[in-house]
Amino acid sequence: MDINFELYKIFYHTAKAQSFSAAADILHVSQSAVSQSIKSLEEKLGSQLFLRKTREIKLTVEGEILFKHIEQAYNFIKTAEHKIYQTQNLERGEIRIGVSDTICKYYLISYIEKFIKNYPSVKIQVINRTSSQIQDILKKGLIDFGIVTLPVQDNKIHQEEFLTVEDIFVASDRFSELKNQVTDIKSLASYPLLMLDRGTSTRRNIDSYLSSKGISILPEIELESIDLLVEFAKIGLGIALVLKESVIDELNKGTLFEVKLKENITLRKLGVITMKNVPLSRASSEFIKLLRI
Repeated sequence: MDINFELYKIFYHTAKAQSFSAAADILHVSQSAVSQSIKSLEEKLGSQLFLRKTREIKLTVEGEILFKHIEQAYNFIKTAEHKIYQTQNLERGEIRIGVSDTICKYYLISYIEKFIKNYPSVKIQVINRTSSQIQDILKKGLIDFGIVTLPVQDNKIHQEEFLTVEDIFVASDRFSELKNQVTDIKSLASYPLLMLDRGTSTRRNIDSYLSSKGISILPEIELESIDLLVEFAKIGLGIALVLKESVIDELNKGTLFEVKLKENITLRKLGVITMKNVPLSRASSEFIKLLRI
């Protein structure tokens, strides 16, 4: 049965007000238009909906049944409209971000802090994954956007550069012969190296460079956590490749020093990735705007 939903709207207000004239005032139409709409709805449904008396109207049994359902539907619609309004005005909503734990800890947290100060009612969900995993869950619709190492080789994904980060080699005084020296990467490869595992963008970045130079390395230790690499480097287990931001305190205190390289190989560009044909929520768009500042 194909019925114009406008007829149900008129029925709702008429039943609610128990008056054709009151419904007409609410809807800003003539009383005759309300009467004609009710008559049309009754014909389509094959049931009388109102008992009409001289000065008042009353719902029939069929009208009562219809009103209970229409009232519920109307309330759902008004609730949906209100929630959409709140979402558009950032009074509610949710953002799902895919990012590595390291980038989240040393770069993204400050942006999250700024955002929630401005929009405290918006929920933020952070999902920690590697760059390649973030691309996968983005395409599955599990996140709204991700922050990954660029470039991304996927024509369905839009990428926008966010910032440049630097990975550096750090060591304790066990390797003091390297302090205040400039070392080439081939010589450094002969030392015990501590690195992230092969699934990370940091590791792929250095492996790609070493491969281009015909250098093969077998790290002493491979881990998933930069924080653990830093701790292992501090006790002298090897020379660690870590995000520079993660060892600022150690470098300042002198518990670790940066191993300087002749080659400039450790810069990485981070970017925000989104699906090209999937519109972003207002909250996600505002968060990405904050990243551009």
